Amino acid sequence: MNRLLLLTLTILCIAPLALAQKKAGIANPAIDMQGYLRAASEAADHRKSRRLTEEEFIRMSREPGTVILDARSAEKYRELHVKGAINLSFPDITVESLKTTFPDKNQRILIYCNNNFVGAEKPFPTKAPSASLNISTYISLYSYGYRNVYELGPLLDIKTSKLEFVSTNTRQ
Repeated sequence: MNRLLLLTLTILCIAPLALAQKKAGIANPAIDMQGYLRAASEAADHRKSRRLTEEEFIRMSREPGTVILDARSAEKYRELHVKGAINLSFPDITVESLKTTFPDKNQRILIYCNNNFVGAEKPFPTKAPSASLNISTYISLYSYGYRNVYELGPLLDIKTSKLEFVSTNTRQ
């Protein structure tokens, strides 16, 4: 009787593991987790020297050929964004949208996200630090071959920031 119970428990414990291992091997050539992790690691090293102070961000944003990218949702962008920024929502970043928006992979792109600002929770809701949109946007742009990307570094109070903000929300 104990043998049967032991065999049953063994099967019940091992079967889910075997199934999980089998499912982990599901092939999809359009999804590459290892490639993503490699790109994320490379992007993290690349990013170390590309984080900007508020003053550097403002100065660089005024230089010809520089674009400010806001990758938040279109709704949050319309509510409030850095003046002069263009919106390409993160879920809409694709081979084609990047080719159309930034045909020159050497164009300087400045990025910012929700976690750069406090004092305006509705347009800039806080994300978990490890899920900050700056991180995913930087990795994504890097993965697509964009290397001239810079990121606003500090956490700024929107009421005292030297950046200019505008709203394009037509709904009241």
